Amino acid sequence: MHKTLKAATARPPQAHFAAQQRCFDRFRERYNTERPHEALGDATPQSCYAPSSRPYRARLEPLIYPGHYERRLVSRNGGIRWNTRWVNVSHLFAELEIGFEEIDDGLWNVYFGPVWLGRFHEEVGRIVDQLGRPMRRSGDNHKGRNYQKVLPIT
Repeated sequence: MHKTLKAATARPPQAHFAAQQRCFDRFRERYNTERPHEALGDATPQSCYAPSSRPYRARLEPLIYPGHYERRLVSRNGGIRWNTRWVNVSHLFAELEIGFEEIDDGLWNVYFGPVWLGRFHEEVGRIVDQLGRPMRRSGDNHKGRNYQKVLPIT
């Protein structure tokens, strides 16, 4: 699909952004309404599409946490302040509130609404992932091959 898209829209590239966008729009229209797709039994995506019956909510309803939870608003760059320390959470939760439930001295379960995200260790200032792995990526390696030991789960 990407090779077809590139050949139809970007070889050669258009002189202006508006002209380039028109090429993409024409490709999308043809791809969805005229071109048969083998994965769809040679039907077009438009002929198979049905809108969802569920309404789309542009804004999430506020999350309710029990009164004994500590709540923190995740900053735009994906972290929170815990006392004076910076704790990385995830940019996916930017501008959303997460809850911390203390389960032992310096040990907290971390939640996004009803979803358990992991365990926060005050001593090291890190959240151990939801799979309970005592490892965490370090450095710029986005493929996760470079791990360092954080803290064993007990």
